[in-house]
Amino acid sequence: MTPEQKAAKAALSQNKNQVQNKNQKQNQNQAQNQKQGQNPNYNQAPNQNQNQNQSSNSKRGRGRPKKTGDSPLRMIPLGGLGEVGKNMMVYECQGDAIIVDVGLSFPDESMPGVDLVIPDFTYVIENRDRIKGIVITHGHEDHIGGLAYLFKQAIFPVYATRLTIGLIEGKLKEHGLLDKVTLNVVKPRDTIRLGCFGVEFINVNHSIPDACSMAIHTPYGTLVHTGDFKVDYTPINGNIIDLARFGELGSKGVLALLSDSTNAERPGSSGSESVVGVSFDKLFAQAEKKRIIVATFASNVHRVQQIVDAAVKFKRKIAVSGRSMENVVNKALEMGYLNIPSGVLIDVDAIERHPDNKMVIITTGSQGEPMSALTRMAMGDHRKVRVTPNDCIIISASPIPGNEKLVTRVINELLKQGSEVIYDKMYEIHVSGHASQDELKMMMALTKPKFFIPIHGEYKHQCKHAELAHSMGIEKKNVLVPDIGKVIETDGNFLRFGETVTAGKVLVDGLGVGDVGSIVLRDRRHLAEDGLIVVVTTIDRETGQILSGPDIVSRGFVYVRESEDMIGRARNIARQTIQKCIDNNTREWGVFKQKVRDDVSDYLWQMTKRSPMILPVIQEI
Repeated sequence: MTPEQKAAKAALSQNKNQVQNKNQKQNQNQAQNQKQGQNPNYNQAPNQNQNQNQSSNSKRGRGRPKKTGDSPLRMIPLGGLGEVGKNMMVYECQGDAIIVDVGLSFPDESMPGVDLVIPDFTYVIENRDRIKGIVITHGHEDHIGGLAYLFKQAIFPVYATRLTIGLIEGKLKEHGLLDKVTLNVVKPRDTIRLGCFGVEFINVNHSIPDACSMAIHTPYGTLVHTGDFKVDYTPINGNIIDLARFGELGSKGVLALLSDSTNAERPGSSGSESVVGVSFDKLFAQAEKKRIIVATFASNVHRVQQIVDAAVKFKRKIAVSGRSMENVVNKALEMGYLNIPSGVLIDVDAIERHPDNKMVIITTGSQGEPMSALTRMAMGDHRKVRVTPNDCIIISASPIPGNEKLVTRVINELLKQGSEVIYDKMYEIHVSGHASQDELKMMMALTKPKFFIPIHGEYKHQCKHAELAHSMGIEKKNVLVPDIGKVIETDGNFLRFGETVTAGKVLVDGLGVGDVGSIVLRDRRHLAEDGLIVVVTTIDRETGQILSGPDIVSRGFVYVRESEDMIGRARNIARQTIQKCIDNNTREWGVFKQKVRDDVSDYLWQMTKRSPMILPVIQEI
């Protein structure tokens, strides 16, 4: 038995009874809350947790799949691989299909003007008649953010835990879809039947309450889809990850484990969320004479609760800034996931009525997002909050890969205004919501999968996770590192890649979905890098003579008043090219414009070593 298996066994025996008792209590409380304030758009999903059926499915084991004909079990990743975010997976079996998560991601610097990035839903739309429903692991944007865009093309029932359904409801309401979609509330340990699939929800710890893994029971065996998870023995809500259930599944046989790879490069274990609360107490005590501003992820309800607890302890009022933070706080309060004593929460408009040393502002912007509340504070653009030297600003988050420069810029601007800025590397004010190497090994040791598939993370994270699987004794032939759109097939005896389906990125820009493609992005990058030159000329339709121009307009290339000689010579070159075309009786406007574009571009490159976009405009009168 490996050290990880021994640790898993010890953790299992130590926590089994505690987990079951706390989960039972949590389920009773959630059931009571739901009876008191259930939204009419929610349906309580029937608990189809038939132990006998689960046992029969599981006992087929890793090497004894049920005979199911020639059609293998298929897994089709449509997002969340080779990237952080945009998670989406389709499972197919015997003509039925289910979807796990429909997320989004945010644009990088190569996508100017783009607001959001969602998965390509082509495969789902083409197979909509086979899809029995969508199950959601938790309520983060990278797992629920794409739902509204999918539902504008096809509607499916949704199954998720209570807070997750509440957050989905808010998104569907924004898009006018709430009345069209059936939302079903489930609890941990519930199993729902969707065609030939039995989907069991298993409680896990993450940076948002009500997160679940999925045990997907199929005629071929059981798949475990972890979603985002970590192992936290002292979670804020007392609801410990259900290690006992993972162990039970492993003892009966898990066909394949599909596991979160985000922190696969990090040794050890992720810290407990409760550690952050201790740090908040220390920092609040140190900043006794200052106003405190805390930036964190809006969806991290446990973190917000710890900020609230510290504020109450030090007798401070709380204001919330940022639309997403306001939405999540209101929903969490409404559903009982957040506890703020009466009179503590005030409107952000009222902060000037209270002394600085009696105020805490909870805000968005921990990732340096350009339009977030903290960034606007740093740049002096926030309409209601002005940063001063009497502010202590705590950034309670680590930069997501790719956001480091944005976060650094915000920190620098805040420091220039004289405020004190505390961030992750200085104190224990953030812990990851994703499992590190020891926790990932524990999950493998508990579930004992025959096959292993690393998901959720960049490609290097997936590869490192595959190496961990090898170190845990899983044969290399039984490990596949998947890619978006590449189908994975198994009949219980083999694991292989199948066909490639349509998949990728769809860009959302304002109200436009998918109308910004590679050509538009190329033009936007060209404009951003080198600017624009417009060459305007008017020609007599009958004589072909130049009546006016060519005039040259520069935008983002050079300042015309400081480059009059170069612009004048460019104008002469354009005029000579146009006259040659006229003399050669060239009447094909495409050829006409291309010659102007080429000649002016060559000249400007010689003078500046830059290639602005050149747009000839030729008018006939």
